[in-house]
Amino acid sequence: MHPVSTLVVRGLSGIENVAYVCVGILLAISALALLWAGFKAVVTGLVAKSLVTQIPSLLDQVLLILLMVELMYTVQVSFREHGLVSEPFLVVALIASVRTVVVLGAELPKLPQATDEIFRHSIIELALLTVMIVAFVGALIMLQMKDRRRNSTGER
Repeated sequence: MHPVSTLVVRGLSGIENVAYVCVGILLAISALALLWAGFKAVVTGLVAKSLVTQIPSLLDQVLLILLMVELMYTVQVSFREHGLVSEPFLVVALIASVRTVVVLGAELPKLPQATDEIFRHSIIELALLTVMIVAFVGALIMLQMKDRRRNSTGER
């Protein structure tokens, strides 16, 4: 490889590493801030005896924290492998879909008062999210089966 090409590749690789580190730090700070806010909300809910009414929003927040932690793991794997690995991205997509289903599920009791159009959109959204979740789980199962086959045969 030409010396200039090698220098450019090393420079771009360094920039990529710095970007991964910065994204990881931002995700970590955001996750910790959300975790702190969640603890404060639980304590406030316990003191005010209104924790039960806050559970849907707390669950949403916990799933968002989990999503950020999985994104940090994805960044870590991408940093370590210097490439994209599909399984962590599928897990992130699965968590995001489940999070949306939980939020929509928490809103279901309010839907009878909604217009027919809002109700119809919510049901379609839940149906599409269900299909997506099944697809993500299927993809994860196939990837794990592929990895098991590869490990049992000694392939790389």
